[in-house]
Parts: sequence; C-alpha cells; structure tokens
Amino acid sequence: MDKEYIKAKLKNLPNEPGSYQMKDKNGEIIYVGKAKNLHNRVNQYFVGAHDFKTTKMVSNIDDFDFIVTRSEKEALVLEINLIKKYRPKYNIQFIDDSSYPYIKLTKEKYPRLLI
Repeated sequence: MDKEYIKAKLKNLPNEPGSYQMKDKNGEIIYVGKAKNLHNRVNQYFVGAHDFKTTKMVSNIDDFDFIVTRSEKEALVLEINLIKKYRPKYNIQFIDDSSYPYIKLTKEKYPRLLI
C-alpha cells in the first residue's frame, strides 16, 4: 500500500453519504461499506486500533473507490447491490442469496402460525 497515495485520496473524500469499495493489490474489491459521511467513515479505517478482522482487512487495502449518493437510504441500497455483485471476501452480511422466510397466520378458529 502506498501510504502517500491513500492519504491524498482520503483528503479528497466528500462529507456526503455514499458507498466505498476497498481494493487489494490486484484491484479486487475486498470490502464494500456505506457511510452517511464518506470522509469521516473511510478515514476511520486508517486511524486508531481495530478488531482483528478489521486490522487484517486494512492491511490488505491497496486502494479504494467511492460513489456519492443523495441519501443514506440510497447508500444502503447501493451497498447491498455491490456486495451481491462483487461478493467481497470481508463482507459477510448480504452475501447469502437465500430469501427471508414467509410467515402466515391462518384464519381458522384456532389460528396456526406457518413458516
């Protein structure tokens, strides 16, 4: 990781909502996140102590990209779509393509809950 290159990119991050994509030395997206303030959130990765998983991920970051959105909700939708598209190795949430279970309450005299 070229620290000066990363520092320069960090300075240019906007104080806007959006999604960020962390990349390894091969340009592969290894993590996708969202933020209500891209500047503050992405900078947090490069300052201070982290848990083991985050420390390992940060040590593999060689570059990052970001996409500014109009709102936090739009950033969340974008994050989910990018995770499903790229399946980054450090994202656990949203990778599973399974759907949520359906719950039904019957209209019988003694209703049953069906899953």
